[in-house]
Amino acid sequence: MEKIFSKKNPDQLLHIIVRDEDFKPGRTNIVPDEHFIQCALLNLDAGTTFKPHKHLWKENKSSVIAQESWIVIKGRVKAILYDVDDTIICEPILNAGDASFTLFGGHNYEILDDNSKILEYKTGPYQGQELDKEFINQTN
Repeated sequence: MEKIFSKKNPDQLLHIIVRDEDFKPGRTNIVPDEHFIQCALLNLDAGTTFKPHKHLWKENKSSVIAQESWIVIKGRVKAILYDVDDTIICEPILNAGDASFTLFGGHNYEILDDNSKILEYKTGPYQGQELDKEFINQTN
C-alpha cells in the first residue's frame, strides 16, 4: 500500500494506492478513520460469515469534501494525482485488482486499455459538477 503525502503540507495524506498484492489474510483498513470515505481489504476463507445486521442513520453536522476511489476490475488506468497546490505529485499505473483513493488534492485518470472496467466510489450525495468539483488548470 502506497500512501502519498503532500509536498506542500508533509503531514497531509492526499492519496492511497492499493495493489492486489496488498491483500493479507483477514481485514486491513485502508483509509484512516477520520476520513469520509472508508474502505477495508477483505481476504477471507470459504465459510467465513458475519452476524446479520443493518446500518444506522448517523447525524452529520460537519462539512464534507468529496473523497473518491477507483477500483480497477479489468484493464489498466493511469492515475494522475495532484498535490494541494495543483502540481502533479505522481502518475501510478493501476492494473486489475488495484485501487486509488483521493482524500485531498486533485486527480485525473487516463484509460489505457479498451473495455476497461472500473468501480468508482465517492462521498455522496452527488449534486452535480458545479457543487462537487473545481477544475485544475492542465498546464501544471
